[in-house]
Amino acid sequence: MTKDSENRLLMQPLINFLGQFHTLSNEFINYHIEKCEIIHVKKNKFILSPIDNNNSIYFVLKGVVRGFVREGQKDITTWFSFENELISAIRQPNGASNHSKEYLQAVEDCRLICIPYENIDFLAQHYPEANPISRKLLEQQLHAASERSILARIPSAIDRYLKLEDSSMDTNRIPLRHLSSYLGIRLETLSRIRNKSLRLAC
Repeated sequence: MTKDSENRLLMQPLINFLGQFHTLSNEFINYHIEKCEIIHVKKNKFILSPIDNNNSIYFVLKGVVRGFVREGQKDITTWFSFENELISAIRQPNGASNHSKEYLQAVEDCRLICIPYENIDFLAQHYPEANPISRKLLEQQLHAASERSILARIPSAIDRYLKLEDSSMDTNRIPLRHLSSYLGIRLETLSRIRNKSLRLAC
């Protein structure tokens, strides 16, 4: 297999993902194959932290990623992402800072496609399909952010847990300490809620 063929095969999940939003030109596809990079991140290692330049978004090929911020000594998990999803850290819209207060951490061993923001800017200027794709991706992100906002405002801990269980998120792949942080409850409370939920399901 040639290097070009290997890169094309590795990038195919990203191409398939973007192609669901708009027909892609060969030039658009080839640009991604040439300019994007595959990276591997071991479990519990950071993909991005506040000391790193926040200059790329990532497409998850394999594994689970969480986003979190730190408040003092406490981690506050804000989201999880799985295969075939685009992820990014918080970014200043005016470009005032190239660093984010958000951490991206591999919950499992991860394989990702790194897509630099400069690539996205170039695509938006030169390929007409880039703009409708960006608009639809933004719609997806806004919907996901709204769902997380609703979840965070549910006053009852058990109701928050049950709503999360009813979602498409595979919570079995997420360590309980991260899940409790995401739900805003103590680990002991989450364990008690899970045990009660399992008993009721039997």
